[in-house]
Amino acid sequence: MKQQNSILFTHSYFLRFDPKQWALGQPYPPLGTLYAASLMRHNGYKVSLYDVMFVSSPVGAKEAIEENNPGLFVIYDDGFNYLTKMCLTNMRQAAFDMCKLARAKGCKVIVSSSDSTDRYEEYLKEGADFVIIGEGEHTLLELAEAIKKDVTDFSTIQGLAYIKDGQVVKTPGRPVLKDLDSLPIPAWDLVDMEQYRQSWLKHAGYFSLNMGTTRGCPFKCNWCAKPIYGNRYNSRSPENVVQELKLLKSRFEMDHIWFCDDIFGLKPGWVMEFARLMQQENINIRFKIQSRADLLLEDDLVEALAKSGCENVWIGAESGSQQILDAMDKGTTVEQIHQSTKLMKKHGIKPSFFIQFGYPGELKEDIKKTIKMINDLLPFEIGISVSYPLPGTLFYERVKADLKKKTNWTDSDEMALMFTNTFPPSYYKQLHRYVHQNYHQHLAQNSLVELIKRPLHANARSLRKALSVFYHTPAALLEKLKLERLEKAL
Repeated sequence: MKQQNSILFTHSYFLRFDPKQWALGQPYPPLGTLYAASLMRHNGYKVSLYDVMFVSSPVGAKEAIEENNPGLFVIYDDGFNYLTKMCLTNMRQAAFDMCKLARAKGCKVIVSSSDSTDRYEEYLKEGADFVIIGEGEHTLLELAEAIKKDVTDFSTIQGLAYIKDGQVVKTPGRPVLKDLDSLPIPAWDLVDMEQYRQSWLKHAGYFSLNMGTTRGCPFKCNWCAKPIYGNRYNSRSPENVVQELKLLKSRFEMDHIWFCDDIFGLKPGWVMEFARLMQQENINIRFKIQSRADLLLEDDLVEALAKSGCENVWIGAESGSQQILDAMDKGTTVEQIHQSTKLMKKHGIKPSFFIQFGYPGELKEDIKKTIKMINDLLPFEIGISVSYPLPGTLFYERVKADLKKKTNWTDSDEMALMFTNTFPPSYYKQLHRYVHQNYHQHLAQNSLVELIKRPLHANARSLRKALSVFYHTPAALLEKLKLERLEKAL
């Protein structure tokens, strides 16, 4: 007999199915899943977690179901993690497999994810009883209460898709949650934290955990999909965030935090108050955030970020060509990227760039400008991708007719260009290799110059970095020759 008051949560991001991320070995617990589990437990449900992060097959869900005997099997993906938002086909198939396994075991199967929001009909056909559309916690609670009462008409529950009389029904969307402080702290106790700790220590030498302080993003970059939290921007209070930070620090003794918001600290005055509370509570912890170039132009704000522990800021630089930034509706300028990068470096924050090649209309001159921007500014890290059309975006609508059978990447390292562009896919793969080597060459050259200027400040690390110029210079030249060979073949 199934326990209708019992919920087994899982998610569909299998680290082992993403070779690049498995090798990197820096996974984060499924934060979105833990929020949903916490809310359900807060409302009287018995909750458990089958965390697939380190497992090798979705078949393990069968054993977890037998052990917990839940009435509800909920695949609830982490909507804060960009890897899950990429809607990778490896993970989709794993979700389908778990849907079938759970249904065969007599569970009601509920799915909430970016991918299922976009492809709810497919998930319903593959075994899901219900798909939650958009932000999921309160829809899940309302749905679970209805199932417990043997309700058969779900049409009044907002943000839901299901099959009735052989037809797919989709109810009106649910407004996003505004009062984020009303949510209970994520159910961190459900996670086997030692697995995460050991992976981080082995691969990075420190232990990092993830936290969210906001939901949504009000900016309108036309390639950015927001199927879960939308264009609205809602924020937790600084006090609420600091309270959780203290709890995590005392319980798990992590060394570092990734604030996984799309945009950190956009609300006026938020960063200043957060910095004040961090100092008042004497919390010393390093963290990284995501932001925008146009939000990091005030000296006092960047200084406050640095004083509160921020050591790394990832910004969506995207391109060194203003023409491409404007085509993306990015709302930032190349000059702002330069200004914010210099300001962050001034206060000891490491700026990192997301770079995107292959946006429609991008020409060789635009690519050259992007490479020059990287070489001139020398960010701490770069993450290079090619333009990736996801449903719900203006960019997707523009190239939809050009998309063939393949519409999603298999894993996060695939980076296949799925529409016709200025250059063929092979060019962008080689461009990726060249830009990385060229970037490391310039970093090494800069280190060598610093070593010559200040030899007394040298240590083993700086010496190794400077000497790497003798590897990266010929390597970059080789990758450039390969790129030029591809260009000539076009």
